[in-house]
Amino acid sequence: MGFYQTLISKLLSKEDALRLINTKKFVGKKIVFTNGCFDILHPGHVTYLNQARDLGNFLVLGLNTDASVKQLNKAPNRPINKELDRATVLAALSCVDAIVLFNEQTPLELITYLNPNILVKGNDYELEKIVGYTVVKANGGEVITIPFLEGYSTTRLIENILK
Repeated sequence: MGFYQTLISKLLSKEDALRLINTKKFVGKKIVFTNGCFDILHPGHVTYLNQARDLGNFLVLGLNTDASVKQLNKAPNRPINKELDRATVLAALSCVDAIVLFNEQTPLELITYLNPNILVKGNDYELEKIVGYTVVKANGGEVITIPFLEGYSTTRLIENILK
């Protein structure tokens, strides 16, 4: 499969993602969901995404749109990479099975709509304060945190580049 065909096959509307997820669930697959900006992909991201994927059978990544990243007030120049560029790089990872862009400040609406079996975030979040925790738990799912790979952050990477 060509590079852009991979992107096209993995970048889904939320409606197409739900149809695919329901098919996977019907045959007993566990759906894992995580989200983020993934602005400049680094080893910490790749490690995190692989660990998230290992918790189930199918990893759905909710990717903040450019507008959504701006709402987070990370920095005036963020995101560095545009949403389709970020999606293209993420689609190249074998651990990522599907990518759904979301425009809201949080992925709560998307999590509620997709109803994953497992919600994953980094361990810099308190479990009960993770967006979607209540929804996933109410539907019988699990919420899990994963430790970050020490020494990696997009902010730190940008600071090093600017030096």
